[in-house]
Amino acid sequence: MTGLLHRSRLISLAILGLLSCCLAMGASQFLAIEGHAKWALAAEPHFVWNLPEWVPKPLVPADNPMTQAKVELGRHLFYEKRLSVNGEQSCASCHIQALAFTDGKTVSIGTTGQTHPRNAMSLANVAYNSVLTWANPLMHHLEQQMLVPLFGEEPVELGMAGKEAQLLTLLRQDENYARMFAEAFPDKNEVVSIRNLTFAIAAFQRTLLSFNSPYDRYRYGGDNNAISTSAKRGETLFHSERLECFHCHGGLIFSDSVQHERLAFSEIAFHNTGLYNLNPDGDYPSKNTGVYEITHDPKDMGRFKAPSLRNIALTAPYMHDGSIQTLDETIDHYAAGGRTIETGPYAGVGSANPLKSTFIQGFELTDQERQDLLAFLNALTDDSFVQNPAFNDPYDD
Repeated sequence: MTGLLHRSRLISLAILGLLSCCLAMGASQFLAIEGHAKWALAAEPHFVWNLPEWVPKPLVPADNPMTQAKVELGRHLFYEKRLSVNGEQSCASCHIQALAFTDGKTVSIGTTGQTHPRNAMSLANVAYNSVLTWANPLMHHLEQQMLVPLFGEEPVELGMAGKEAQLLTLLRQDENYARMFAEAFPDKNEVVSIRNLTFAIAAFQRTLLSFNSPYDRYRYGGDNNAISTSAKRGETLFHSERLECFHCHGGLIFSDSVQHERLAFSEIAFHNTGLYNLNPDGDYPSKNTGVYEITHDPKDMGRFKAPSLRNIALTAPYMHDGSIQTLDETIDHYAAGGRTIETGPYAGVGSANPLKSTFIQGFELTDQERQDLLAFLNALTDDSFVQNPAFNDPYDD
């Protein structure tokens, strides 16, 4: 899903091809990508977000308002293994609640056993993301993005391309789903549709909200004892000009690609962190060139979105390709101002990458400062989020 590879030709061929396929099947109610761009500040009047007062509401597409019936349908579909070609994987296979909706693997593996180029991103607070996936500046809506894991072929995720009619028949013949679709979309003539399936899963994903970490209770809840003295020192380091962390990982979700009701405009940013440097041009490995895959603009080589740091202690391994195993090693990368790889096909000095962000300058830390920084990052773990029964597998209830 949100953490996997989304190449430009996948977007142009798979999604547009799917639109043609569904229209040929008579599914005229299918999601219109280009027209799906208006946002609403809230949702149905009776929908309750369960957010702390200090947290702004996320933006919601005007054509997919939030309802509890839609969210509950989306939860069932998120965990539904019959949405995969082998009947063994679901969205939750790559987005596990206990791991803040990541999968703990270096890179994800699809239903056909294909190893993907990218690490699964966390879905925590995905409703606040102004742009989705690691490096696609064109992907703004969860409804739009959901088409990729379902029907994308490069790489294969759930593997349902060409099986749209089969999928709809399965859902229509399931009495429970027929009822839930009717409750979630009472105003639609064609209740069980690809459009409504993607809308329901998107609605569920927007409820995956995580704002109850020890750090939140300390910084916003007035509990001075919620985090350790070491973590407080780590917070100061994190927000210092010496380390520069906050420039890319600041604000509400600790990311600089964010949108919500209190912002006048969506913030979108991508960065080259010097993770690779294969030649004098600053190239990255061919399957992971970042925004360059979409734009083919040389300056976009190696530019990826800064992911949220909320629950970061649960989402190892790190970086877009899962190539750094621990938080401690991640700090090493930034302290060095870029990663040096001594041998092999990816050998190079990342700190010398000519396209590297100016924020990645490197720094020195004492042993105590390193421990303080790690204590702060660990204080961003929200145990109530990964244990919330509203987000778990309904088939285990």
